Amino acid sequence: MAVQTNAPAPAAAEGKAPVVARTDNWWSGTLFFFVLFSAFGAWATFRAFQNGFYDTAGQSQFGGAQYLSPFYSPTIQLGIHLGKFAISPALIILPFPLSFRLSCYYYRKMLYRAYLADPLGCAVTEPEPLNSMRRKKYTGERAFPLIIQNFHRYAFFAAAIFILLLWVDTFKSFIFKDANGGNHFGMGLGTLVFLVNICLLSAYTFSCHSWRHFVGGGADCYSCSAMNRTRYGLWQKVSFLNERHGQWAMASLISVATSDVVVYLIASGKLHDIRFF
Repeated sequence: MAVQTNAPAPAAAEGKAPVVARTDNWWSGTLFFFVLFSAFGAWATFRAFQNGFYDTAGQSQFGGAQYLSPFYSPTIQLGIHLGKFAISPALIILPFPLSFRLSCYYYRKMLYRAYLADPLGCAVTEPEPLNSMRRKKYTGERAFPLIIQNFHRYAFFAAAIFILLLWVDTFKSFIFKDANGGNHFGMGLGTLVFLVNICLLSAYTFSCHSWRHFVGGGADCYSCSAMNRTRYGLWQKVSFLNERHGQWAMASLISVATSDVVVYLIASGKLHDIRFF
């Protein structure tokens, strides 16, 4: 007697994977990431090599705030030249936060989808002949070059240091010069942008899987000691942030670029800093 089961149908023959008909706008997230990240990459490259208009020190002498672009924080005086070209400090600074972002689990997924079509989305067949070519030499992230991304757990600590530096810059953005050269507390447009940026960057950085593992990983028993119970409580809070890691990633990408654009416009005299108080 034949026995009926609920087992799935046999997989399609190799290289004949069916295209799944999806009725949702599965491509919208991939397209949004491609446009946004490409624009960010172009702007960051331009600003890194521009090597100018990255702080408002000149304006602060006349009652302005002390704004420093996150692309150029902390302040580094290199004084290194290649001919007439001065090496930009941003070229030394940016690799650290970028290494954290580019190796982030969320960014890996979106970079594979948006730039490599590997695949374009869940349940979407990879385009041929890429599919056949990749199957022959596929090693995942277990071999060079993609295995390099496993240093993400170490890049996190570098990113955390930069978060502390950017918090210092945010506090400095509340300090304004008065007519007599003294300092007083205030808030301008740049201050507000900096505050939003550092909050989003902090949420993105500390919702990271690496931080979540550092806080709560490696414990066999959470209830066996007061320390482990404390770690479990922290792990729960980080896990709450981690649920929205992708949203924090994209929001902070927008905010850090916006912070740099605002500093550039104010430093170059194209925008007057609005003073709220």
